[in-house]
Amino acid sequence: MKIQTSRYSTIFGTILLLSLLILSPVQAGSLAGVDFPDQVPVGGKDLVLNGIGLRTATVLKVKVYVMGLYLEDRNSDASAIITSGQNKRIDMRFVHKVTAKELRGGWTEGFEDNYKDVGSIRAEIEKFNASMRDVSDGDSIVLDFAGDAVDVFINGKKIDSVKGNTFQQAVLSIWLGPEPPNQGLKKGILGK
Repeated sequence: MKIQTSRYSTIFGTILLLSLLILSPVQAGSLAGVDFPDQVPVGGKDLVLNGIGLRTATVLKVKVYVMGLYLEDRNSDASAIITSGQNKRIDMRFVHKVTAKELRGGWTEGFEDNYKDVGSIRAEIEKFNASMRDVSDGDSIVLDFAGDAVDVFINGKKIDSVKGNTFQQAVLSIWLGPEPPNQGLKKGILGK
């Protein structure tokens, strides 16, 4: 009789534990060993993690950074996200060393591949590129979109702020436009 009671207790305990695990909400996103919180505040609003993706280098398939996209409301429509006036955050966590020169080259290529009128925002692109620094494994670059500016933070320190709604859309187009750095990254941040 004692053996059966113990057996039923074990079965009941296992069922209870599995129920708790299934019903527990996901508190954060994780990819390639990098964790992102489920919510962040930007411009006085709480944003939710829309999705996360991995940027790999085209040639050697080296992991470069893991990126989280935060929005006021989850959305998988790239065009709607780009044109929305809502607050947003791009959070890049680097897993590989990248020089400021390489970052500038990557951003410039991203603008040229995905934004039709690069000439109209040349001054903003130059200011944005000037804010870049060398980054290493464990470093972060965060871009906050609030009001009409893109605020650039490196490792939690605000480096600069670049004004313009058109520039905001051009920056978002780097990852959400027709030619993102890699399709897996775009799908991931769109939550697909």
